[in-house]
Amino acid sequence: MAGTGQLERAVLQVLWDAPAPAAARDVLAGLARRDPAQPELAVTTVLTVLDRLRRKGLVRRERSGRAHLYEAAVSREDYVAGLMLEALGQAPDRGAALTRFLGGVGAADTDHLRRALSAAGGPGPPGPAESPGPADPPAPPGAAGPPGPASLDDPPAPSGPAARPGR
Repeated sequence: MAGTGQLERAVLQVLWDAPAPAAARDVLAGLARRDPAQPELAVTTVLTVLDRLRRKGLVRRERSGRAHLYEAAVSREDYVAGLMLEALGQAPDRGAALTRFLGGVGAADTDHLRRALSAAGGPGPPGPAESPGPADPPAPPGAAGPPGPASLDDPPAPSGPAARPGR
């Protein structure tokens, strides 16, 4: 995901909050409502930002008469997840970055991550009320490393191309 600037994020916020696809002038009005202290922008500036977002795949455009209507092409959640993955990709030690991230989230988020890992078919570490089950059987020869960390406090084992030096 290509980086987005502050104005691009604000435009996306307006589009996510809009009940239907919006014209550039409606986006401009939405920006003014969101931050009345911000200097007024020209509609051409908003059109430029909308076009950049469209080229990045974050906004869809459809013709409506002589104007275009714009809507977000990704959900807020997908956008935030993309930002998180982009930031994680910049860390030379992904395991350390994940461990520090997990150290900064609350218990409710940690519990949600446990449930999501479990639902995704991952081993999912035992939660506070769960007892650990039997140890995992050894991986067959040629298997791709361990199935996952023993707990959310342990850094995950590096795997995949990003974990190999020189890549």
